[in-house]
Amino acid sequence: MWLFVPLLLQAAGAQAPVPPTTYELLRAEHARGTDMRAIDAALVSGASVRQRLAVRAVGRFEQSALEPKVIPLLTARTASVRREAVNALGQMRSRYDLAALLTGEKDASVRAVIYETLGRIPTAPGANATAVVAANTAAAQHLTDGLRETDPLVRAGAARGIESLLRRAARVNAPSASTLQAIRDAVCSDSASDTRQLLLLALTAANDRDSTTVAVALRDTSAEVRRVGVALGRIWVNDNAPMVRWQALRVAGTCARAAAHVRDTSEHVALLAIDLLGDQKCTDAASLAALDGESGADASWRHQAHAALSLAKVAPGRASAVVQRLAISTTWQARVYAANAAKLLKDSATLNALALDKEPNVVIAAMTTREQALRALLSDHAGLVLAAAAQLKGDANLASALPQMRGAFDRFTAMDRVRLRDPRAALLERIGEAADGPSTVWLRERLKDPDPAIASSAAQYLSKITGATVLPITTRYEPAAFPSAEQLRGLDGATATMRIRGIGNVELALRFDDAPMAVHTFVTLASAGKFNGLTFHRIVSNFVIQGGSPGADEYDPITDTFMRDEVGLARNARGSFGISTRGRDTGDGQIYVNLVNNFRLDHDYTVFADVTRGLDLIDRVQEGDVIESIVVRRATTSAPRRP
Repeated sequence: MWLFVPLLLQAAGAQAPVPPTTYELLRAEHARGTDMRAIDAALVSGASVRQRLAVRAVGRFEQSALEPKVIPLLTARTASVRREAVNALGQMRSRYDLAALLTGEKDASVRAVIYETLGRIPTAPGANATAVVAANTAAAQHLTDGLRETDPLVRAGAARGIESLLRRAARVNAPSASTLQAIRDAVCSDSASDTRQLLLLALTAANDRDSTTVAVALRDTSAEVRRVGVALGRIWVNDNAPMVRWQALRVAGTCARAAAHVRDTSEHVALLAIDLLGDQKCTDAASLAALDGESGADASWRHQAHAALSLAKVAPGRASAVVQRLAISTTWQARVYAANAAKLLKDSATLNALALDKEPNVVIAAMTTREQALRALLSDHAGLVLAAAAQLKGDANLASALPQMRGAFDRFTAMDRVRLRDPRAALLERIGEAADGPSTVWLRERLKDPDPAIASSAAQYLSKITGATVLPITTRYEPAAFPSAEQLRGLDGATATMRIRGIGNVELALRFDDAPMAVHTFVTLASAGKFNGLTFHRIVSNFVIQGGSPGADEYDPITDTFMRDEVGLARNARGSFGISTRGRDTGDGQIYVNLVNNFRLDHDYTVFADVTRGLDLIDRVQEGDVIESIVVRRATTSAPRRP
């Protein structure tokens, strides 16, 4: 009935309300559900683009109470609106009977999202074991039916659903034999790369290592499929694709195989081979010779660093000279490895020297004493202060460190950088453990901290100390001001070039439609040169690389405020860029790049760009590689568009 409201108004001679603009809808989404006027108007406007943006926003709020606003859009005229409505229900963990929609829904793209969402939604909290089994069994039946549909898009959606379902539930509720057989059959009959990967991942979650299915995967022309097949079968292959070789070495590496690959053409594979020689305690002559070769002064610092750690595990006498060389390296990342190896060697002299290093990350790796932790509390490096708080855990004289810990917390708070949650939360935990009278007064001031997570923790500690229930004053994070229309102009269709030192230029297409605020923040930081000179500090082969931290760590953000999530139907596909977070709406501006299709990150992490050229260069990035510059080219058309 609501779809005909504009027509009824016209028939009555009334003026239909002007629907909100795209800009107004984006601003309303940024308000995180506190002002629903523009969104409500768009939902009933009959304008498909506005409805799509509005229902997507409602889903991103992840508030189950808003479900009644979404349900009418399940029968909207436009398929794109229906897709977003289904996905919105998935984001809010709705209990709506999505399977019932399959009876009348004809559009393949919508059916695909229905199937995908059926596998995403967990059973109701508190449900008994019988109810959980029944719900999972029913979902599995619907999803295996989807695997048999004729449209490949629908089958892909069903594969996404079955992978999500088994990843979530297979450990506690093993899938039936018929479900597993349906998945195996689909692997053999459907050659679409993404579909096969998802189905193989579903079998992996169920620990079903059917040899016939694995053999099909290993014959696939897609390296991504072969990689997942190797992981499922846990078998050795010497594939021409680095990602497959890495996976094979990871799941079926031996000392001989590792020694043979320390000079692999892919540095990801070579470094893994060096690590395995230590992890697998390879003390045979060939393995030690390989480690000696990679630890020599003529090897790259990364090979030397990884070899030092492996030698410290299997041949400590051979490791000492390498550690001493790394400890005075001009590359601070090498000194981090020296500290880690020195810990294995119990080399206190090297550790004490490195604990005084000018680079905070080296100090973190070398920290072993209370005195070093107390000194670290004077730093403005978030990761170092976090490490200091961890070092002080369980300290017998923790109460005597309360003044230093409160001082560090107050200093970080005074920086007006709310997004420094990690070190402040760690400090607050230590303070709460040893709180005295002055700390109780101090904790009460934290009840109104601008970060609701900090305020909530302070309330919990006070409740424990006083024996009375204490509630936080701050309960909601206030987001940064929404950008002006002028600031957003040209971002719809914008591109960027990231220059990586010694590697080359990577071209990106920015996804303004999917993540307007993430794109705006990225462009603002890049245009101001904030990424210039920062490194990729986290390398997880066959997963992601991450960089863009001023502290070259996980805890020092580049933004001044938290970034809100903009999750949806955008995929964490190989070559896509996303935003690092530590929970909902805590984006820190650090960027990650998917080295493979990371389906399990979908719907949880914001995707804001895709590599259009230079993916082979991304594959070469290793720890310490430097982002020299990011140049953004705005589109010439006005933005945001006003559909």
